[in-house]
Amino acid sequence: MLHEHRLFPADGAARAIAVKLYETIKDAPIISPHGHTDPQWFAENKPFANPTALFLQPDHYIFRMLYSQGISLESLGVPQAGVKGDASVGVDPREAWRIFAKNYFLFRGTPTRLWLDHSFSTLFGFTERLSEKNADEYYETIDKALKTPEFLPRALFEQFNIEVLATTDAATDPLKFHAQIKESGWKGRVVPTFRPDSVVDAEFIGFKENLQKLGEMTGEDVSNFKGYLNALRSRRAFFKSMGATATDHGHLTAMTADLPADEAGRLYERVFAGKMQAGDVELFQAQMLTELAGMSVEDGLTMQLHPGSVRNHNLNVYEKFGRDKGADIPSPTEYVRSLRPLLNKYGNEANFTFILFTLDETSYSRELAPLAGHYPCLRLGPSWWFHDSPEGMMRFREQATETAGFYNTVGFNDDTRALLSIPARHDVARRVDAAFLGRLVAEHRLDEDEAFELIQDLTVNLVKKAYRL
Repeated sequence: MLHEHRLFPADGAARAIAVKLYETIKDAPIISPHGHTDPQWFAENKPFANPTALFLQPDHYIFRMLYSQGISLESLGVPQAGVKGDASVGVDPREAWRIFAKNYFLFRGTPTRLWLDHSFSTLFGFTERLSEKNADEYYETIDKALKTPEFLPRALFEQFNIEVLATTDAATDPLKFHAQIKESGWKGRVVPTFRPDSVVDAEFIGFKENLQKLGEMTGEDVSNFKGYLNALRSRRAFFKSMGATATDHGHLTAMTADLPADEAGRLYERVFAGKMQAGDVELFQAQMLTELAGMSVEDGLTMQLHPGSVRNHNLNVYEKFGRDKGADIPSPTEYVRSLRPLLNKYGNEANFTFILFTLDETSYSRELAPLAGHYPCLRLGPSWWFHDSPEGMMRFREQATETAGFYNTVGFNDDTRALLSIPARHDVARRVDAAFLGRLVAEHRLDEDEAFELIQDLTVNLVKKAYRL
């Protein structure tokens, strides 16, 4: 079902070179420095409940497409906010799978289809496309496999040749599952990533309670700005002791600020008291990006910024199902003026790595590549989320390389909640990079020996360097 030369150029010369390049890295270890897989999977190493719980219910790439065609999330067994336990409770997982199979045609031409077909073919040996007719055969084959030791989370981690996998964890997460993994003696490297959004965004649900929890966990008085910053430093140190090498920030904009200390303190007091003035929420986040950049200079944690997503756009879905249910929508994002306060302060620091992502492709060649092509601290993250596709990856390479080059980028990260999609996503990225380099060689814009060096760097070396792995 999978063509061995998929995603390679149609042109003969470029394709031949791409094939040779891909052969050198197709079996390279997977470095996954940013994602949202659940550390509990690897801590407890229990079998996945069923095919629906594995493929469908945790993956917003899948159920958002089905929802867009009027298929209810309830019928798919997507967990509802505040409901604990098995996501399949109240819903027949086999029936949910049948709905998925009946509507598999909706994914034609999408990267989701590439990832799913890859998993179905390489892990379960299917040679026929999923459809309404073979839905039960698929379900039974996958369900039977999930009951075997080879499909336990740790076994899949090893089978996928994952060298390191980073999760994304709230600042107040006790990291008990990461501790459990370390104490188990298992050699798989699963590390946390410090994400402080819930204690930086004053509009985050439960923000005040999150601040109080932050203070309790660190023994700091978070009612004042100094205590709050010390609490964040304490949590960063704890994350680092648990193996973290990076932080992540999911702000709406890339706005940064560098306020005088007394003004920043008063701003925090208003935020803490819930007495914000107009613009205080965004200004506080802007100030905190600069404060947290300073902490990265101190402790060496790589900083990531993922702006430009209007999250939870569908209020009805958010209220019933909670965050991250496929209703996060990209928005235009400005970087040049927004990042200037932070970069004026820390942009030339040797010990600072700041990785910028975008959902606004118009900014690649206009803003991001020129910025990364100048500031020593800046690197460009790969095509993310809605652009995590063959076309999106190719557009990124074409628009960013001419100004930033290859060595101001950081390879690929899969940013996934779906464990089985990890090798599929990395395979797509490796094929697209091989295709891009093959074309440059065929056009005599790059020597072949350079392309063989570059494909190794894009696959393994750049990501290790950027994330200090």
